[in-house]
Amino acid sequence: MSGITRKFKRFLPGGCLFLAFLVIPACHKEQKAEGTHGPLEVTAVTVKPQDIPVVFEFVGQTQSSHQVEIRARVEGFLEKRKYEEGEPVKEGQVMFQMDSRPLEASLQEARGELAQQQAKWDTNKANLARIKPLAEKNAVSKKDLDDAVGNEKSSAASVITSQGKVRQAELSLSYTTITSPVGGASSQAKKQAGSYISTSDSLLTTVARLDPIWVNFSVSENEKLKLIDESRKGTIKLPSGDNYDVEIILADGTVFPKRGRLSFADPSFSQETGTFLVRAVLANPPPYLLRPGQFVRVKLYGAIRPNAITVPRRAVMQGAKGHFVWVVDKENTAEFRNITIGDWYGDSCFITSGLKADERVVIDGGIKLAPEVPVKIVEPQAAADPAGGQKPEAAAPQKTPGPNKK
Repeated sequence: MSGITRKFKRFLPGGCLFLAFLVIPACHKEQKAEGTHGPLEVTAVTVKPQDIPVVFEFVGQTQSSHQVEIRARVEGFLEKRKYEEGEPVKEGQVMFQMDSRPLEASLQEARGELAQQQAKWDTNKANLARIKPLAEKNAVSKKDLDDAVGNEKSSAASVITSQGKVRQAELSLSYTTITSPVGGASSQAKKQAGSYISTSDSLLTTVARLDPIWVNFSVSENEKLKLIDESRKGTIKLPSGDNYDVEIILADGTVFPKRGRLSFADPSFSQETGTFLVRAVLANPPPYLLRPGQFVRVKLYGAIRPNAITVPRRAVMQGAKGHFVWVVDKENTAEFRNITIGDWYGDSCFITSGLKADERVVIDGGIKLAPEVPVKIVEPQAAADPAGGQKPEAAAPQKTPGPNKK
């Protein structure tokens, strides 16, 4: 073994020299090949501040603008239902008819009592008219005159009382015909013909006005405070008088054809939820696409972000210290830039800090970059991806509002 070792040592210097001659040309060729790559091709967009519309989005629920309970106002048996359940009804339309015969009898009795009191009053008035001339001639006593005056006034009061009873009986009789005070969609009947209706269980059905219709949604305290802070700083401009344009998105994603406006905002926050109620009102003509109780998405248009900076979403990356982008400087080299992002805006997002006007931000190809690496900006159609395909075209900032307020 020692002889073999000595022979190996004897040939080692020559072998190392031979290997060196083999490795050095290979390294030279590799360096030469790397030097022929040139700048990395990327696509980029130039930052242009502009006034951009903003949309706030919430989850809302529809509510009838005027929903009433149809109740019986007198006791008795329900004689007939005169409407089709679920069908629209008009204002003043008859919906139920109660048995009116007991109340007709009560009205007749009240009228009879009124006639009696009227007759007494007529008699007392005639008696007073006879006594007055006699009292002036001292033909009757003062007491007789006082009694005649008192009887006339008492009978007059009795007539007024009887008139009130007649009026009450007439009202009670009119209540047996139950009409709708509003036009709208009717609900199912709670009582059927032949049922006895008492004052403690008088609900018959409900009617809900569908045009216009209300949409209620809640705004959290954090959202409200954030909006106030941004408005104070000037990063967002709200419409004067909360004159927002309200758009409704239905459950299937379709846009409701009519737009509305805000009509009410509760001045107080709910202690249970930390939100306050906001209401919008919209026209809802036939065929009444919106019905009470639906859940919808509410979008508010009218706010803008003045001089806002946006970049496509795919240009924004995230590292250990937060979000960042690659910027192409004046020497066409890559520059690492930390940024602070805001709300999403369609396929882009707002940049609240870190970028300035006319800077060039890399959209595609940023994954291959490093600081001070030379880059070449190419058109989106000509930029090839690492797999040999074509890069998708860079998305330009949208002209329609898009940041979602959740």
